[in-house]
Amino acid sequence: MIFALQIVLIVASVVLVLLILLHRGRGGGLSSLFGGGVQSSLSGSSVVEKNLDRLTLFTAAIWVVAIVGIGVLVKVGV
Repeated sequence: MIFALQIVLIVASVVLVLLILLHRGRGGGLSSLFGGGVQSSLSGSSVVEKNLDRLTLFTAAIWVVAIVGIGVLVKVGV
């Protein structure tokens, strides 16, 4: 079980780093290379940015659950 959580943690870590790099910062970002830099004049951020935010938060939640799960299993001694 710990091995499976470690694999989930590694995959979630890599995906989280890539998703964070895709976010547009103050000076632009990698998301502008893939069409995420186009913003509509009616809203504050584009649909791509909102979906990227949701995906990043979902991946971060998986990352936190994997860390807590590994910590609990190590504490129990499994």
